[in-house]
Amino acid sequence: MTSLRTLGTSDLHVFPLGLGGNVFGWTADAAQSFAVLDAYTAAGGNFIDTADAYSSWAPGHQGGESETVIGDWLAARANRSDVLIATKVGSHPRYKGLAPSNIKAAAEESLRRLRTDHIDLYYTHYDDPSVPVEEFVPALDRLVRDGKVRAIAASNISAGRLQEALDFSAREGLASYVALQPHYSLVSRDTYEGPLRDTAERAGLSAVPYWALASGFLTGKYRPGTDVDSARAAGAGKHLETARGRAVLAALDAVAEGRGVEVATVALAWLLARPTVAAPLASARTVEQLPPLLAAAGLELTQDELAALTEASATEEPAAGGPQDR
Repeated sequence: MTSLRTLGTSDLHVFPLGLGGNVFGWTADAAQSFAVLDAYTAAGGNFIDTADAYSSWAPGHQGGESETVIGDWLAARANRSDVLIATKVGSHPRYKGLAPSNIKAAAEESLRRLRTDHIDLYYTHYDDPSVPVEEFVPALDRLVRDGKVRAIAASNISAGRLQEALDFSAREGLASYVALQPHYSLVSRDTYEGPLRDTAERAGLSAVPYWALASGFLTGKYRPGTDVDSARAAGAGKHLETARGRAVLAALDAVAEGRGVEVATVALAWLLARPTVAAPLASARTVEQLPPLLAAAGLELTQDELAALTEASATEEPAAGGPQDR
């Protein structure tokens, strides 16, 4: 049985692979989404990640589609106590930013769509420099004190702003961030490694990386001359144009072949071995896409394998990921 990992200083214990919900209600309809959620939890998974903005970028969508699908699934399966639900505030088209009134209203809407009385992990989706930490941290703290949120976290935030929020929480005795969701993968290390990771490590925060498979590039399905039918193909395919992308793919192929596993499994296992990382996120549109993702939780790479992957990933600055994922 796979051991759960503790998120920072919280009492949340998560499966080492978080299931990304950005595809639910977008490229995966309700039936497909339910099937993926069922298969993930049947395999021992308990950590489901979404956001109130998913999938507002799709034509005809308003945002909240993913939360609605997850809420319907929770109601249908009557399993709320068996899973941890993470969602985010700040980028829904009707609830932009981190003003206290916005946080309060957006949280109520998320609770309604999720059909639950509490959110296990509530992220500030993007930092909002126009709002001082002295204003938005108390709003998050109120949600915790009211029992509507168990723990809070941050995504898309600078090291300086993160430290400022942590210092204010400590000084005022308020709820404090326990986790961080950074953009982090074998082909995108620079955003997280450095001051941001140092800040997280000092504070005992856990990292829950998004774009952990680089919009699908690190599954190995993107190869020269190959067309992939995916809404994220443009963003993922760009990595083939970089020396880093090609070097990483070659290193992943070698390790995967040697261990008898799939490329995606190795890419996620590398992340799981990195400092501060508790559970990388990966999404699946179909049940068939899940096994190599879940397998990462049980794969421990050798020091030589880790070194080879780390060396390959240092080859060149990566191309940016596609905007539709997050």
